[in-house]
Amino acid sequence: MSNDSPSHSRRRVRLARGVSPWLAPTVAAAAISAAMARRSRPWVLAAAPLTALTGAMLWFFRDPDRDLGTGTVLSPADGVVQSIDPQPDGRIRVAIFMSPLDVHVNRAPLDGTVTSMRHMPGGYKPAFNKDSDQNERVVWRFDTALGDLELVQIAGAVARRIVPYVGMGAKVSRGERIGLIRFGSRVDIYLPEGIAPAVSVGQRTTAGVTRIDRG
Repeated sequence: MSNDSPSHSRRRVRLARGVSPWLAPTVAAAAISAAMARRSRPWVLAAAPLTALTGAMLWFFRDPDRDLGTGTVLSPADGVVQSIDPQPDGRIRVAIFMSPLDVHVNRAPLDGTVTSMRHMPGGYKPAFNKDSDQNERVVWRFDTALGDLELVQIAGAVARRIVPYVGMGAKVSRGERIGLIRFGSRVDIYLPEGIAPAVSVGQRTTAGVTRIDRG
């Protein structure tokens, strides 16, 4: 299992892995415009919004360490429970909507091994749209103590990239960071048959902390 477990955290706040292509150009542009603004006042018009954008992106791409919550299945995402839907095969899908204000690093809901990870192309409808499950997405399957567990990272209208942190065959620990979705998006977790959800629609969740299963 990975040592990247929030149970060993010192409550640090780091930047999420995989953000450099987005963040580096913004930081560079803000630094250059700020330096130029010292020499020429018109550059202030560029420096101010670029500095504000840099601050916003640093906030968006934050990745805080956390202490694990209790329960067998923990939330894979920060956000709000959008829907809870029984599936024809007996599973229950819990959909969690992440706004641009939420942390967008996703975590393993329980201990297991990655048995499948498929990238599926699709549209970019808003993540709160009921048809967003046909968006660009990554479908994960984990072999766990509860059996096969499916997790889906779904890109939203703004998000155009899902960045996995682990690959096929990886052994993951409950609460371990497994990937990032850039900007507003959604994560669906399919609870195996016989596992009832402990959350309700409209409830806020915290990745690696909020209990999803009812014990």
